[in-house]
Amino acid sequence: MIQGTGSNVGKSMLVAGLARALRLRGLSVAPFKPQNMSNNAAVTADGGEIGRAQALQARAAGLAPHTDMNPVLLKPETDTGAQVIVQGKRRGTRAAGSFMRDKAGLLEATLESFHRLAAQHDIILIEGAGSPAETNLRKGDIANMGFAEAAGVPVVLVGDIHRGGVIAQIVGTHTVLDAHDRARIKAFAVNRFRGDLSLFDGGRDDIARWTGWPSVGVVPWFWDAWKLPAEDMMDIASHAGGACKVVVPQLERMANFDDLDPLAAEPSVTVEIIPPGRALPGDADLVLIPGSKSTIGDLAYLRAQGWDIDILAHHRRGGHVLGLCGGYQMLGQTIDDPDGVDGQPGKVAGLGLLDVHTVMAGDKRVTLSDARTLAGDLPVSGYEIHMGRTTGPDCARAWLTLEGRAEGATSADGRVRGSYLHGLFTSDAFRTRFLADLGHQSDVGYDAGVEATLDALAAHLERYMDIDRLQELAEPIPARAL
Repeated sequence: MIQGTGSNVGKSMLVAGLARALRLRGLSVAPFKPQNMSNNAAVTADGGEIGRAQALQARAAGLAPHTDMNPVLLKPETDTGAQVIVQGKRRGTRAAGSFMRDKAGLLEATLESFHRLAAQHDIILIEGAGSPAETNLRKGDIANMGFAEAAGVPVVLVGDIHRGGVIAQIVGTHTVLDAHDRARIKAFAVNRFRGDLSLFDGGRDDIARWTGWPSVGVVPWFWDAWKLPAEDMMDIASHAGGACKVVVPQLERMANFDDLDPLAAEPSVTVEIIPPGRALPGDADLVLIPGSKSTIGDLAYLRAQGWDIDILAHHRRGGHVLGLCGGYQMLGQTIDDPDGVDGQPGKVAGLGLLDVHTVMAGDKRVTLSDARTLAGDLPVSGYEIHMGRTTGPDCARAWLTLEGRAEGATSADGRVRGSYLHGLFTSDAFRTRFLADLGHQSDVGYDAGVEATLDALAAHLERYMDIDRLQELAEPIPARAL
């Protein structure tokens, strides 16, 4: 189990790289994260949801994503509440305090999923969440040491030197853990080093002396990490490329922002993420409104930043606008949530750039989808993950056909489009045509680039981590017991 001294220290990337490295060594390996918190979900073949990082790790291991790889997924809807997904299915929405007090059945679900995976593979790579040093969360924990103890697995602790204070990160974690949890950690690693590695030899040795844990590596910064899909909102960033400028307002509850990754990989495209407090640039070729975990709340947030005015001005200047999922809903005339499935019940006006209306009702649609464009009959693969149903006159100008039905909407002038289909830009032929319509060219094969980057990451870890030692640290999985 790879645990970290904090959030965003590179655990997900390390697990992906190790999964690819072990697979290249001829082993059957599967990723596993007992509890994840992310609005960037992936859809599995059986219609479930898992964290996007586990989907990337599955790909690194040569596997199809499965709900057992991330049995508990929390999708934040407000600062104090989140939707709870258990083994791929929505269980409901819980306040943070309520969730911490009552995790009934969640440890059992994580162990059930873990043991199903373990029965099928040589090695399971487990990713922790946050830090085990959060001692106030130890009781009832299923994300870090609580799970490690219940499953009987050894732990490697990873610190992030890029943040500074990595010696204190690792030694401090050793200090605050109780003796039982401390003994479960068998080694440490330092991630994201820049410069001459030999300069940290003394620091590495000091950590080993103060903790008694051996080092399994000091890993230099992996410069191509940006080419892999990001899971955490902390990881998304603008990417400078060519003359085609795609501007994205950074919504408070932005979800499924992996839609941006294939565009960022294009040399001809500059993707600019606009943080709150800044106006949207006036020289954009495309304003892309991404998905949202709380569409009505994020629409209010968008208006509070003045981005609605910027988007309307962009359209008046002849610019193009694309809304995906929640962004699609925002582009319409109204959003009606009579039962409060997206937050507080109510009906609000949309941006009015599409003549459509959305009602938040019905079952949540979670599915992998293959579509084709109505113009040019190009293949498009992606996924749907939404609650709303959208209808109206502009739906008569759909631009995709999906499972025999029309999908999406287009404005009368052809410059505003919306769709519920996430992941459509991963399809090279579609992305090439889309960029051509904006007057630019596509220069990459996205999937081939991801595969090459995973191979490069595996080679990077083979060089800088003692993977032989990691395999020696792995222990046989004990018989299941609760």
